[in-house]
Amino acid sequence: MATPGTSDPGTWVDRYGDVLIRYAMLRLGDPHLSEDLVQETFLAALKGRDTFKGASSERTWLVGILKHKIADYYRQKGREIPMGEGESSQPGGESTFFNQDGMWKDGPEEWGGDPADLFRKKEFLAQVTKCVSGLTPRLAHAFTLRDVDGLESKEICKVLGVSETNLWVILHRARMLMRRCLEIHWFGGDAGKR
Repeated sequence: MATPGTSDPGTWVDRYGDVLIRYAMLRLGDPHLSEDLVQETFLAALKGRDTFKGASSERTWLVGILKHKIADYYRQKGREIPMGEGESSQPGGESTFFNQDGMWKDGPEEWGGDPADLFRKKEFLAQVTKCVSGLTPRLAHAFTLRDVDGLESKEICKVLGVSETNLWVILHRARMLMRRCLEIHWFGGDAGKR
């Protein structure tokens, strides 16, 4: 029997499963882990459905539970993920953008158009997801928390267990890699020939 304000839990997987999986994939980059956390989300929602007041939509409520599950996963995973040796030398790393003196080699390419229009395109979102999945887990998590979810720096520092200075470096690296990936795979190959 459904609690007032909630539909039959037996329909949740069909109604919200795809949305929750996409949400988790963008943040985790691992399909199996995403499925596990979505399953945990449904179980937590089933156990706590009596507490759902109906102040938001059922979908929003489930996404909120999933957000907490993802944050819990990263907290349990550990406070510090060692930076990979080649993180700054991988394609699109800092050496791609800066000369030996630390100055920009070339400015960013003009992407044109209204950024809000780009985010409305499913294809662009799919490419953003692919680019995020190409980041190291620490970079991907920091990027999605700040630039997708819009969390404040202090909150992200708590989740990741890093200082604000370290977060700035992590976000800088993530944004540089995202920029390079999108220039190569979305905005055309010319940007990738540098």
